[in-house]
Amino acid sequence: MTPKLPPRHGFFEHYEELVGTWTRRLRNRQQAEDLAHDTFVRVLESDSATVEQPRAYLHQTARNIAVDGYRREDRRGAMASEAIDHSVSSSGDPEHFMHAIQLADSIERALTELPINCRKVFVWQKIEGLTQAEIADRLGLSKNMVEKYMIRTLRHLRDRLDGLQP
Repeated sequence: MTPKLPPRHGFFEHYEELVGTWTRRLRNRQQAEDLAHDTFVRVLESDSATVEQPRAYLHQTARNIAVDGYRREDRRGAMASEAIDHSVSSSGDPEHFMHAIQLADSIERALTELPINCRKVFVWQKIEGLTQAEIADRLGLSKNMVEKYMIRTLRHLRDRLDGLQP
């Protein structure tokens, strides 16, 4: 869906192209639309009045946001690996190790079933340690909405992970 805002320095005329490019790269239109949204938010919040090539600026901004996202994913994976390593070294029990891996995989699968904002709220609050106010500012939402996303996510995780208790 193309934004219905007035063009600002020619940025909005490149929306569909940006979504198309990132749909091909990510192989997921919803993620591409989320990335385009985040890109436009960043561009609109920045001092973009001096940008001479809006198309190139948008694509570079989207690329930067995507790289930041992959870096966060890598950090998250490293944190999970450290937790599993600690779990194994402290217990020495291979069964405990396999349970930790199964639990991490189940959490990851359950999170992918949720809308992107639920996932962002969960990761930012539980892994990156942001407050609800900081998350609300990042997403342009009320603290109440952030809390609702977290409650929805925790309920979903509880429902999906109930059968995995050792």
